[in-house]
Amino acid sequence: MKYKVLGRTGVKVSQLGLGCMNFANGVDETMAKKIIDRCRDKGVNLFDTANIYGLNRCGESEEILGKCLEGQRDECIIISKVGNSRWNRPDNDGGLSRRYIMLEVEKSLKRLKTDRIDIYMIHHMDPCTPIEETLRALDDLQRQGKIIYAGISNASAWEIALSLGISERECLGRFEAVEPMYNLVKRQSEVEILPLAMNQNLGVVTYSPLGAGLLTGKYKGGNLNVEGRITKSARYSGRYIDEQNFKVADAFVDYAEAHGLKPTPLAIAWVMSNPAVTCPLIGAKNLEQLELALAAVDIQMTTEMRSEITALSVEPPSATDRTEEKKNPNIFGH
Repeated sequence: MKYKVLGRTGVKVSQLGLGCMNFANGVDETMAKKIIDRCRDKGVNLFDTANIYGLNRCGESEEILGKCLEGQRDECIIISKVGNSRWNRPDNDGGLSRRYIMLEVEKSLKRLKTDRIDIYMIHHMDPCTPIEETLRALDDLQRQGKIIYAGISNASAWEIALSLGISERECLGRFEAVEPMYNLVKRQSEVEILPLAMNQNLGVVTYSPLGAGLLTGKYKGGNLNVEGRITKSARYSGRYIDEQNFKVADAFVDYAEAHGLKPTPLAIAWVMSNPAVTCPLIGAKNLEQLELALAAVDIQMTTEMRSEITALSVEPPSATDRTEEKKNPNIFGH
């Protein structure tokens, strides 16, 4: 396992991190402990959770992670998040108000059995709360030592840039890490988020490298008669069920097989090979799935391989309509 510095923090994180969203939601505490122990054996030191993760009640994932990391907390980097409402209630269960953040961080600390969260992320932007209030609350938590760094997930590049500018102007602790979705069929972050991260030296922890299982070959040929996130969850079916996505996935699986590789580790290795990415998150419901994902670190992704795999996908539209300049950077003017 190799390690990379997370943005400008000086903190070294493993080239793969473990996403813990499945804990208490398909993965019980016994299996979670086996998964975490195996990750630690392989050198994984980054673990990602959120205050809402869990099947029956919010925070179950944090509780399990806290128990499993007892005795090795100082060797690990924990990401948790705040902002989402699990039950879509109409009251104050969710959002990014100072009140909600201050209440939730205490609950997360207790569940995680720790005195600080290494990276505390905004899960989603909150249209009801001025970002200045959210940034001030996070800055106060940093000064109190309850969080070490702040981060942001599921935001657009302009929202991230706006937040960075406000933090600079108001002398507040800024976001030091971003967590976007990124895989071979979801490449929108390449357009502005990843270039922004490189420009501002932000750590990039990506999620969903397998496209909810689409890039494993599980749904090859458009087969939806299998059990999985895409067939069981409206969120994932809406995100991934698309003729073009299946076409890309099939071409990718064929490419992997032609090169004697398993599609799961290859898909993760492709994400890892983007120079803007610090660390993709992997997930697993059992040790067999975990071993496949961990094997990504053993794949030597050459420039040629990355180009060939990238060409199987659809390049996302440019950030502007001046597409001719992308093809010929020597063209200038109106």
